[in-house]
Amino acid sequence: MTTNPFASELKQYEEYGYTIFRNVLDAQLIGEASHHVDWLIQKHPEVRPESLDVQLVTNDPFWVRLVSDERLLNIAEQFIGPNIALFASHYISKPPFDGRPVLWHQDGSYWPLDPMNVVTLWLAVDDADQQNGCMRVIPGTQHEILQEMKPNTEVVSVLGSQIDPALVNEAAAVDIELKAGDVSVHHPNVIHGSNANTSARRRCGLTIRYIPTTTRILHKGSTPWCGAFLLRGEAVPGINDYNERPRFVPGEHMKFAGCEHW
Repeated sequence: MTTNPFASELKQYEEYGYTIFRNVLDAQLIGEASHHVDWLIQKHPEVRPESLDVQLVTNDPFWVRLVSDERLLNIAEQFIGPNIALFASHYISKPPFDGRPVLWHQDGSYWPLDPMNVVTLWLAVDDADQQNGCMRVIPGTQHEILQEMKPNTEVVSVLGSQIDPALVNEAAAVDIELKAGDVSVHHPNVIHGSNANTSARRRCGLTIRYIPTTTRILHKGSTPWCGAFLLRGEAVPGINDYNERPRFVPGEHMKFAGCEHW
């Protein structure tokens, strides 16, 4: 009988709504991801570094290369099966001293998915700890139904909205402290957030939202959802339209190892 090497992580996810995988990606690739964030910030000075969002993915070969890394897909497959698509991805790069918080929320409340079969991998590009605003989770809240998120204009934050504070037992919160290259995984219903970064260190993570190809992305009109890529396995006819993988163009895109094959 073969033992699943991910058995302990899967058990933790089932019980608490989150889990952690250590040392998933190598230092070279994480270094490229870190440089990619700097490159994006320079290319898009009008965008806050916490908001390098899915709209930037479509024509970015390195981004697609990163989220399609086999080591990440092998983790995603444990949760959603072998036919895997990207729904969305988002660098949340909190700069030193003034990195914005992410207020308590449930991811699934924001997403146009049917059914809500999706898993988030949070890739640590930098070390993330209490001092620089790591993610915090309320364990066990993956069993809660999705709530409507309410605007919050009193606190300057990444999302600008939050779950009803009365539903949050902040005393139960767990800090998800990661080293660069680690990955945390969380459920779309679990309540989570993060504090501001008031430290002298950047705190950057890449959220990657993977869906099985049976999950439909709902959108208006005929324009495909900008973040949709088929990454592994087979598409289901009539469910989603997927983008072509972008080709690397020297001078237009960031250079990375293997870019000549894109």
